[in-house]
Amino acid sequence: MARTQGRGMHGSTGDPGFRSTGGAVRAPGRGGGGPSSGAGRTGGLPGLTSHKPAREVVTVVAEPGLVVEDAAETFCGAVIRADIREVVLEDAAGRRRLFPNKPAAFLHEGRPATLVPPQRAAAPEKAPQRSASGSRRVENVRARTALPHRIWVEGLHDAEVVERVWGHDLRVEGVVVEPLHGADVLVEAAREFGPGPGRRLGVLVDHLVTGSKESRIAEGLRRELGPAAAHVLVLGHPYIDIWEAVKPGTVGIRAWPTIPRGIEWKRGVCEALGWGDERAGARRVLSAVSSWNDLETPLITAMEQLIDFVTVDP
Repeated sequence: MARTQGRGMHGSTGDPGFRSTGGAVRAPGRGGGGPSSGAGRTGGLPGLTSHKPAREVVTVVAEPGLVVEDAAETFCGAVIRADIREVVLEDAAGRRRLFPNKPAAFLHEGRPATLVPPQRAAAPEKAPQRSASGSRRVENVRARTALPHRIWVEGLHDAEVVERVWGHDLRVEGVVVEPLHGADVLVEAAREFGPGPGRRLGVLVDHLVTGSKESRIAEGLRRELGPAAAHVLVLGHPYIDIWEAVKPGTVGIRAWPTIPRGIEWKRGVCEALGWGDERAGARRVLSAVSSWNDLETPLITAMEQLIDFVTVDP
């Protein structure tokens, strides 16, 4: 792959799609599971309970490349990016997973560890160049000829947000993102696209939650495509619209307003926030998004998995 860091972050919420791209995990715990030679003893003096010494928690700077394991011992990898909220790890196979950055949430050299983000370099020009998605920026490389694979998003606004954050990565990989202009046309469009070996299709869907219209469309697509569904991955996020997957603080609000049913969501948002019409609202949202830090985790993980699906050999 042209991209130097690999892909494959996992942990997406919502419908898992037609195929899981989850990384290999190891069973929790290590060593034998039988009782020790002292099992069943109360130990010590009557009325007293023996205590196991608490393990010391170390603080480690989460420099890119630092190898750690999550505290539950399900995933081991190198730090790709980290901030005060989240840490992204990448394993030896190039699969990624995102974890909340909490105290003692990781193991470093077998010891419980709290990861702290590295301080910004005093000289910005010396800092590693990163794309908006957090991957290492590849300079002086022409975009690859487009692959036959595709990633579809629901609408133009979705495509603009994806381009803003993942555009560099997609051009390096030769992946084309196309707007569907609504999930209602997904089944017909996928049938016309003709997915198969060497021609994969990834689909990002808004509001992909149990019982939603979008979830029913995705299930119908599975039935319609039959065996070809193995070459399609439908993932989504729980938000009504791509705007809602942008963190509220990014656009200068405390929370996205609740819009009553029967009112078109974007129009209701613009009216509630005094943003004018939908075009003005779209400009406001898009201009505020500059990197993955501006987006909610379900959208990030879904997009990373879709790019992984259409670029990484199985």
